[in-house]
This record gives sequence, C-alpha cells and structure tokens, in this order.
Amino acid sequence: MNRLRLIFVALLAFADAPVSHAAQLPRPDHVVVVIEENRSFMQIMDPRNLDSYIHTLAKRGLLFTRSYGVTHPSQPNYLALFSGSTHGITNNYCPLSFDTDNLASSLLDSGLSFASFSESMPETGYVSCKSGAYHRKHNPTVNWQSTRLPAAANLRFEDFPNDFSRLPTVSFVIPNQNNDMHDGSFDEADNWLKIHMAPYVDWAMKHNSLLIITWDEDHYQSDNRIATIIVGPMVRSGTSDQRINHYNVLRTLLDLYNLPPLGESAEAEAIKGIWLEY
Repeated sequence: MNRLRLIFVALLAFADAPVSHAAQLPRPDHVVVVIEENRSFMQIMDPRNLDSYIHTLAKRGLLFTRSYGVTHPSQPNYLALFSGSTHGITNNYCPLSFDTDNLASSLLDSGLSFASFSESMPETGYVSCKSGAYHRKHNPTVNWQSTRLPAAANLRFEDFPNDFSRLPTVSFVIPNQNNDMHDGSFDEADNWLKIHMAPYVDWAMKHNSLLIITWDEDHYQSDNRIATIIVGPMVRSGTSDQRINHYNVLRTLLDLYNLPPLGESAEAEAIKGIWLEY
C-alpha cells in the first residue's frame, strides 16, 4: 500500500511539473525574418498608414505592441538578433569579425540550414563594407563568414528562391537602404514588402511556415520601441503586449528547433501565448 501511495504521489508531481517553452512551441518548416530600419512603433502603426501592406500583415498575424530594440545605432541590434550579444559594439564600424556561436552556426551544427539574403549585395560571400545601397553593417552573417560560416550562407537577395520549399530552415532577408526605410520612405519599403514577401506569406499560411518582420531600432525618440509582426498558420491573429526585444526573438527562433540559447538570449524568454494548435 505504501509503495502504491508513493507511485501515486510521484505521478501527481510529474503531472504538475512545468513544461518548457520549447515543448509548447511549433516547429515551422521555414522561417523568414525581414529586418527593417530606424522607425518607431508609432511611425509604423500610424493610422494614416492603414491601407498599407504592413498594416494588412499586422491584422493577418500578430502585432507586438511592446517590442524594443536593444540599443543604438543599427549594427549592434543586428548582432544581438543574430548572436545574442552586441559584442561591445556601439557603432557601425566595418569590418568586424567574430568567432562565437550564432543562430546560423547553431542551425548548421544541428543539421538544419540558414542563409542571409541581402538586396544589392553584388556577389555571394561578399565581404566589403558597402556596394551602392548595400551596407554590410545590416548583414550580421558576414561578420562570422571567415570563421564559423561558409560563404554560401551569405547570399544575394536575387538568390531568394521562387520555390519557397527550397528555402533554408531560417532565412534573414536584408532589404537595401532604399527599401528598408533607412534612406527610403515608408511607402517604398511597404511596396517592396508587398512585392517580395506577399507571395511567401500566402505560401507560408499553407505550408507550416512563418514570417517575422521587425525593426532594428527606432528614430531615437520613442524609448527604442519598434514594431514586430509575426505571421503564419500557427500564430493567432491580434496583438500582444508582452515586452520583447531582439533577444526574445532570437530565443524563440532557437527554441523552435530545440537549440541551446546563445548569449543574452539565455536570460530572455521565448515568445509565448501566441501559438495555435492546429
């Protein structure tokens, strides 16, 4: 009788044990992360933009109302999102080189895949600091290319496949400075997203895949509050007021594939409460 009672107590304890975030997350076939530039949440979600494609995505998917950049200026935010650390970088200096674990190396080491697709980059594996409207400071992948990552992880946007089933497990998409709101307008960037990402979103909704659009930082006037939108068949539509930053997004990308956290993402929670069971 005592033995049965002990077994019963053990079963109750097991049933009450917390479930990890990773166990509660879906496993998308593909995730595309698009990174935009230098706009605050209120600038992006301005009611005057209600007819925009970005607002359509926010209604179709989930909009985070308390999403924040990690710091200023641009480059350390990209480093944080990609590797879990700003590495002490406080400027847009180029070139940089690191030899630490990162999102791409974690995926590749686990038999998964990653690529960064940068608009206006002249060739695969390009390492120079800029070419026309392409600026390396917005392409974190290249900063590990000589050590941890192959040149084939650093692709041109022209290499983004029309057959989306051929996409890597996780992709970063880096519009050029004319189309990411850095030098161009909201309308130009919005039109670029509609042309280039709308076909993927329509496909993703039927093929267990995700789109994440986020901004690197605000315009230095809104406490670094930015917009982040997630769209996919496993995401509920609406808004979320949970506070997140680039480390939470990185932690979520890692947890989706049961990969260990990187750097500061170890102290960040994966995004929760937005996932549907389907």
